[in-house]
Amino acid sequence: MIRDETRSDRASAQIAETLRLSLVEGLSIRAIAKKIHLSRRRIRKILGRALTAKDKARSASPPAAPRSSILDPYLPTIRKLVDDTPELRAPAVLERLRALGYQGGVSVLRDRLRTLRPRSPREAFLTLDFKPGAAVQVDWADFGFALPGCPRRVSAFVMALCYSRYLYIEFTVSQAMGTFLRCMDRGLGFFGGVTTVDIFDNMKTVVLSHTPRATVFNPRFLEYAQARGHFGVIACNPGRGNEKGRVERPIGFVRERFWPGRRFQDLLDLNVQATRWRDDFANNRVHDETGKVPALVFAHQERRLLRPIPESLFDTDDIESQGVTKTFRVTFDRNRYSVPWRLVGQTVVVRANDREVTAFLGPKQVASHTRSWHIGDDIEHPSHKDGLLSIKPRAATELLVEALDCLGEIGKRYFHVLAAGGRSLHRETVRLTFLVEIFGPSETRDALSEVMSTGHVGAEYVEYVLRHKKGLVPSPPPLRLGDPALDGIVLREPDLSIYDQHVSPQMTLDPETARRK
Repeated sequence: MIRDETRSDRASAQIAETLRLSLVEGLSIRAIAKKIHLSRRRIRKILGRALTAKDKARSASPPAAPRSSILDPYLPTIRKLVDDTPELRAPAVLERLRALGYQGGVSVLRDRLRTLRPRSPREAFLTLDFKPGAAVQVDWADFGFALPGCPRRVSAFVMALCYSRYLYIEFTVSQAMGTFLRCMDRGLGFFGGVTTVDIFDNMKTVVLSHTPRATVFNPRFLEYAQARGHFGVIACNPGRGNEKGRVERPIGFVRERFWPGRRFQDLLDLNVQATRWRDDFANNRVHDETGKVPALVFAHQERRLLRPIPESLFDTDDIESQGVTKTFRVTFDRNRYSVPWRLVGQTVVVRANDREVTAFLGPKQVASHTRSWHIGDDIEHPSHKDGLLSIKPRAATELLVEALDCLGEIGKRYFHVLAAGGRSLHRETVRLTFLVEIFGPSETRDALSEVMSTGHVGAEYVEYVLRHKKGLVPSPPPLRLGDPALDGIVLREPDLSIYDQHVSPQMTLDPETARRK
C-alpha cells in the first residue's frame, strides 16, 4: 500500500514538474524530457491531457468577438456585385473597390468571395438505359499533330453501341463532311446493321445550330440517315458530356490504353495498329462498367436486332464549286490542283474521296489527280498546259530547258521566280547561256544558287558572283558551227620563229640604244 502511494506521488510530481517547465518556463518537449529523465512520448501525453483540460475550460468561457476586416466597409458593395454578376472574378471586383478607396490586397478579397459567392447545388443524374440495337453514339476525338511529316491534325472517329459497348474506331486527318460520311459507312459496315437512333455531339456535319427552342440539322446528313435505313438523329445538348457517356468513355479509354507510346509511320500504319488493338483487346476485354465482354454481348444479344443496311448508293464525296484561277488551278482542302488551261475563269465542280480529286465541267470530267493530304501542295498534270506555250511565250519556261538544261532544278526554280517579275526572259536566257559557255555549267549553277539565297534574280548578279566574288577567268569552249566538215578541221599552231630572219638587227635594238645611235 505504501509502495502504491509512493508511485502515485511520484507520478503526480512528474506531471506537476512537466506542466511547470512547459507553461511557466516555456521549455520544449525535448528539453523537458532531458531534464526530468522521461521519454518525449510521455511528456507529450502529459501535456496533451493538460491542454485538453485547458481547452475544456476555455470552451466554457464566452466566445471572443470576431475580428474586424479591412473589407468590412465594402461588404454591401461586394455582395451586390456578386449577386448581380456571380461569375465576376476577384481581380475585377478589386478594380471596382479601388475606385471606392479600398487599400487592401486581392488575397483577402478572394478569401471573402469564396464565402459570399452562391454555390450551385450539385446536380443529380439519371442512369441511361438502352435496349439492344436501340442506339449508337458517335463523336470525334482530337489527337493533335501526330503523323510524321504531315501538317494536319489527327482525329479519331469513334462509334460505340450503347447496349453492348461494342466499339469502332478509325483515325483520319479530316473531319469534313465527305470524310465523316465515309467513316459512318465503314462503321455501319463493321457493325453489320443500323440502330434505331444515332446520338451525336454538336459537330457541324450533323448540327448547324442548337438552341433551347430548336435544333437545325445538316440537310445532307439527314438525307444520308434516310438512305441508310431511316435511323433517327439525336443531338446532345451543348456542354452536356453526360448525355454521350457511352462514347466519351471509349475515347478516354483509347487515350489511356492505345495512344501512349504508340509509334507509326503514316496514317495507314496507325489505322492498322488501331484495328488490331480494337479487335484483339478493346472489344474482347471485360468491360469495367458492365462486367461483360463487348464482343460476346454484341454477337449473342445485339447483332441480330440491328436493322439491315439498305443497298442503295449514297454520294459520300466531298463536293465543292471552285473557280479556275489564271494559273489554271483550283483550290481544294488547302492544296492546288491543275485543270486544262482553257478553263481559266470558269467554274468547275471539285469532287474528292480518300484517294482521288476530280474536276467536272458540267457532266464532263476535265481533270483527275491523286489526293494530297499535305498542305500547300501544287499538283499539276503536264497535259493541262498543252498548247499554252505556243501562245504565251513569256510563260514558256520549258523552252529554256534545251539551252540551259545543264542548270538542273536550280535553273528551273530560277526561271520560275523570274517569270513572276518584269524582266525579259529572252534577254536572261541569252545572258545565262553566254555565262554557261564561258564559265561552265557547274560554276554558273553554283552562282545561281548563291544569288537566289540572297533574295535576288538577274543575270548581272550571277555574272558579278562569277567574275568578282569567285574571281573566275572565262574559258570558252571551241566554237562549233554545226557542220561536221567545218567542225572537224584542225589547224596546227603556227611557228612564228620564221619571221625572225626577216627582221633587221637594228629593229632588234632596244629603244635606248637606238636613240643614242
